[in-house]
Amino acid sequence: MTSLPYRVLLPLLAALAATVIWLGLRQPAPEPVRLGVVHALSGVMADSESRLVEALQLAAEELNAAGGVLGRPLELVVVDSRSDATHAAQEAERLIRQEGVQALFGCWTSVCRKAVLPVVERHRSLLFYPLQYEGMEQSEHIVYLGAAPNQQIIPGARWAMERFGRRIYLAGSDYVFPRTANRLIRDLARAGDGEVVAERYLPLAATDFDALVGDIREARPDVVLNTINGVGNRHFFNALARAGLGELPVVSFSVAEPELRMIGEAAHHPAHHAVWGYFQSLPGEANARFVARLRQRFGADRVSSDPVVSSHTGLMLWAAAARRAGTIDPGQVSRSVAHTSLSGPAGIVAVDSTTRHAWRRVFVGHARPDGQFDATEISETAIRPAPFPPYHSRAYWLRLVAGMAASHPADERSARQ
Repeated sequence: MTSLPYRVLLPLLAALAATVIWLGLRQPAPEPVRLGVVHALSGVMADSESRLVEALQLAAEELNAAGGVLGRPLELVVVDSRSDATHAAQEAERLIRQEGVQALFGCWTSVCRKAVLPVVERHRSLLFYPLQYEGMEQSEHIVYLGAAPNQQIIPGARWAMERFGRRIYLAGSDYVFPRTANRLIRDLARAGDGEVVAERYLPLAATDFDALVGDIREARPDVVLNTINGVGNRHFFNALARAGLGELPVVSFSVAEPELRMIGEAAHHPAHHAVWGYFQSLPGEANARFVARLRQRFGADRVSSDPVVSSHTGLMLWAAAARRAGTIDPGQVSRSVAHTSLSGPAGIVAVDSTTRHAWRRVFVGHARPDGQFDATEISETAIRPAPFPPYHSRAYWLRLVAGMAASHPADERSARQ
């Protein structure tokens, strides 16, 4: 057998040695951190909630482009709640037990959040909830990034009565958030010599608002305070326009920029207002950059909103808390998040360590013909959250919410429609 000459053999041996060393040094790619997303991609809440999924996708892509979290990429496991609270809870259970997610991001309606709450508590997991809500709740397993009652409902209702008059009409969807929010508004009206001329609710899936609008015409309020959610707002504002009530002052608590576009011209008039802690029209470089990234990723027609920003911020906050804790363990991240702050499109985001709710500013948005809002701040500074309004005890509020749940089983039925 003829041996290879050294001038041929030596390069081959060197290449073989380099390959062995490379294979020995090569490390397997790190496993992704799996995070669960529970939002409606179908049903009556899909138009609103699908935008929050996009915000989470944008945040995950930005974090991954910067190296991930603790050296690991993020993987979002997105499920469709179908606008059904029971299904949302089932999917949350599956995400935690079978998919191995380290945290959940999701829900819009309070009935959805209340359905998912016992799931995350049972598994000692963590839910980042991005919506304003009625308060009367606090859990070490939820980070509440939307406004508490003293950061939206109460200051917004007070502003509406001072601006338009004391005779108010309460129109809402038939579930826990509108009913509890309107209880707070009734208390405020009573304390400020206001008058609730009527209070009416329709299911989330309702499409016929003519009778409700007829009742508004008869009651002749100074202002309508609107807690209707989802596609019902489109039908409500169109019914107002058909009835010639398009210029009646309406102050909405669940209509942001995407919903304003969904409704169309019927809500694009100066008499329509909304109350949030963020509007796309707010000045500032951070906000302008965020809106630009959102449009670059999802199209020039995409608009930002308070829930969109809160969803994006929620994932960024989870990442910052995980880095601070040095682990993705839900319990340690949960403890870390109460001591973590970051800068977002709306300014500094900080979670109150006592209540686990975010500090928030308060703005009133005046609807514009182009589907945006002109924002005016009605808070002098960021407001500390008070999920249990202090003029009654916590025990009183918990009894009130429990009584409402027992008296209005339509909450769950509405959430399924």
